[in-house]
Amino acid sequence: QVQLVESGGGLVQPGGSLRLSCQVPGIIIRLYGMGWYRQAPGKQRELVAGMTNGGVTRYEDSVKGRFTISRDNVKNTVTLQMNSLKPEDTAVYYCNTDPLSAVRWGQGTQVTVSS
Repeated sequence: QVQLVESGGGLVQPGGSLRLSCQVPGIIIRLYGMGWYRQAPGKQRELVAGMTNGGVTRYEDSVKGRFTISRDNVKNTVTLQMNSLKPEDTAVYYCNTDPLSAVRWGQGTQVTVSS
């Protein structure tokens, strides 16, 4: 069974940084574009950053200039570097394919931005 495993979340003060990592099965990361999504309480899950196999990136407007997605097809990881974090970035963060496919969601990792 394909499994995505996210890690790196935590509690951080506004203005701080976190680096999220996602372990992806090799066959998935080689075939698909990958993305980071988030879901805040009471809100729908949304894509915040995506990267194609060719390295083309896209970002949700509110995170442009603050978040950076990267991928390593040898180590089978997708990373999200998050800087200048704001309270509104608080959410559970997930990785998955971009665009979405039949790959199941992982457990996600909680990011809380609070003083």
